[in-house]
Amino acid sequence: MSVKTLPDAPGVSDPPEAPRSRFSLDALRSVPHAGLIAVLAIVVVFTAVQSATFATDRNIVNILSQVSVNAVLAAGLTLLMTAGGMDFSMGSNVAVTAAVAAKLLADGQSTGLAVMVALLLGTAIGLVNGLVVTFTNVAPFVATLASATLLDGVALLVHDGNTISIGTRMFALGNNKILGVPYLLVVAVLVLVATALVMRFTVFGRDAFAIGGNEHVARLSGINVTARKLVLYGTTGALSGLAGLMLLSRLGSSSPGGTAGLSLQLSVVAAVVIGGTSLAGGYGTVIGTALGLVLLGVVANALNLLDFSSNYQPVSVGAVLLIAAIANEMHKARSSRH
Repeated sequence: MSVKTLPDAPGVSDPPEAPRSRFSLDALRSVPHAGLIAVLAIVVVFTAVQSATFATDRNIVNILSQVSVNAVLAAGLTLLMTAGGMDFSMGSNVAVTAAVAAKLLADGQSTGLAVMVALLLGTAIGLVNGLVVTFTNVAPFVATLASATLLDGVALLVHDGNTISIGTRMFALGNNKILGVPYLLVVAVLVLVATALVMRFTVFGRDAFAIGGNEHVARLSGINVTARKLVLYGTTGALSGLAGLMLLSRLGSSSPGGTAGLSLQLSVVAAVVIGGTSLAGGYGTVIGTALGLVLLGVVANALNLLDFSSNYQPVSVGAVLLIAAIANEMHKARSSRH
């Protein structure tokens, strides 16, 4: 039996298609780090409305300069955490290398020797961390936290309770500019770009993702996991030495209770985690880390410009960071469902 299709009644037709909106939530979900960008935009707009100083060129350059030292550390930590590693001694490494370099300069040694010793010392500290983690199976968190405590003690011994001034030595690195951009910011951008290129386009970068995703499978696939880890920890150590020199050149001195150490370390870890790098390894981006660094710098700057009491600043910073982390995770969860 055949079925005949009846023609549409006069005046009756298919409902018109809904007009396509140019702005789609699906498109927004596809933007990496959309949650973090949204929080950063809110903070920037709010502060710009409240303070006429915030949006000036001078203040923006100042914010980026303030986070330059952290950016060098965060670049190395992003790569290491992508491979499933962790280094909680980077801040203390900065304190020791800055103290040793300052001591050499104060004793009349050449700037070249102080720079070379700081970089080699930082690299050696990173390699020792890598050896302990790789060959003793001690958890990276425990091994590097113990290393941080030891290094803090060494820094105190080098200072012997006194601030070590370097006068105008290394003044250019910490205070001069090229085309209006501080040298420190140039160095930080170069390190971030180099790290991004390594992670994106090199076999070493792909191996780091593989190790962080599943170390056992990475070994079975022929990756020399031990060698890769040693290189990664050595790299974080070398970058810590570089950050120590940057900090020393900016401050012009090294002090026992300086800005390095645990507080510096926590700021760097926070920026990397807020940027989306997984603590369990297997995922991380330099762009996310850079956004996390900028958010931390903007929040700190905004609180100063808006005359927040120093007692409220840690609470405010922590709240903003928590909101950013939640927004980032919600964005990732929604993206994974689509």
